[in-house]
Amino acid sequence: MAKRNQTIISEFLLLGLPMQPEHQNLFYALFLAMYVTTVLGNLLIMFLIRLDPHLHTPMYLFLSNLSFSDLCFSSVTMPKLLQNMKSHALSIPYAGCLAQMYFYLFFGVLESFLLVAMAYDRYVAICFPLHYAAIMSPRLCLSLLVLSWVLTTAHATLHTLLMARLSFCADNVIPHFFCDTSTLLKLSCSDTRVNGLVILFMGGLILVIPFLLIVMSYARIVSSILKVPSARGIHKAFSTCGSHLSMVSLFYGTIIGLYLCPSTNNSTVKETVMAVMYTVVTPMLNPFIYSLRNRDMKRALGRVFWKKKISFSLKQ
Repeated sequence: MAKRNQTIISEFLLLGLPMQPEHQNLFYALFLAMYVTTVLGNLLIMFLIRLDPHLHTPMYLFLSNLSFSDLCFSSVTMPKLLQNMKSHALSIPYAGCLAQMYFYLFFGVLESFLLVAMAYDRYVAICFPLHYAAIMSPRLCLSLLVLSWVLTTAHATLHTLLMARLSFCADNVIPHFFCDTSTLLKLSCSDTRVNGLVILFMGGLILVIPFLLIVMSYARIVSSILKVPSARGIHKAFSTCGSHLSMVSLFYGTIIGLYLCPSTNNSTVKETVMAVMYTVVTPMLNPFIYSLRNRDMKRALGRVFWKKKISFSLKQ
């Protein structure tokens, strides 16, 4: 029994992206540019929200946490992928694989909860504008953030501990560019029924329920918007929610397409492409969606820029 529970292999091999060798340098440059854009863009959003007092509101508090989550979510997988593409060092230690899986689950689920909090913020702002300040108090915002972090920590820890109890006896080749939970379960030579049941149950709690809460919030928002008599009010309300709806569509659209609409043909390629969408593309697009379509962010950028410029001129 002790021998069965012992992990025999000490490392895994990440096959990375399904690409031709002659395209390796092109894809390396592309993914490096995307990762640098993700890092700089999300750091810029956090920087602006931190410096501009006009953005010290519940919506931008959640947005700064979302940007931090996106930055970390992409950093969990991208550095290792870039290293593998450049040096062809495909191996990752067993402990490193579990750590990557933990943080992947942590920041992925954290983003799901933050999107729910942002949807609730927009619901209160549009449906109860006169009571917005009283409802979205600093205490409630802090409670929502703490609850999100606590729940994601518990979720990622549970899955990591369940994975750590499994044995991996022979096959250590992962046909992916990171240590995904479902891929690791396929390689295990232990009984994975408990892991499968927990994934099914927890998946409903941390993905389906948040998605339904967001849908319910926007159903109420749309109902409230249609009651606004002026076209200007309708346009303003839709523009306020447009950025958040874009992020929800990108994030949940790829996950639903991957896990709820499986296909038997080219499943490995499909899983890899969809994983790239929500681990690389979505975090990269977040700064563009919230900055290009948000007047407050543009004004904040202008205020910070001119403030720094004036300060520099006075020093000269």
